Amino acid sequence: MKDFKECECCKKTKERSEDEYRKLINRLNRIEGQIRGIKGMVEKNAYCTDILIQVSAVNSALNSFNKELLANHIRTCVADNIRNGKDEVIDELVETLQKLMK
Repeated sequence: MKDFKECECCKKTKERSEDEYRKLINRLNRIEGQIRGIKGMVEKNAYCTDILIQVSAVNSALNSFNKELLANHIRTCVADNIRNGKDEVIDELVETLQKLMK
């Protein structure tokens, strides 16, 4: 696994297992490829509905990524913090879920 760097937007970090890291990166690489494909479709003046269908597929892929990341977060970060008496993580989780459901 690559060395993890501190997130620019916050001071919290998470060291992921090799398996979790690999799965997340593979998903993101596929999504990145889909985005490049959509860009190519626009550059080639593809028909609007064809592009919209591909955008829908990317949205679905991003939702799947979010679900996997959220499930891992709850199983590890949230559960560990609760076990260690840091119940404020529940408020953080609720806030995150509210942002995801906009």
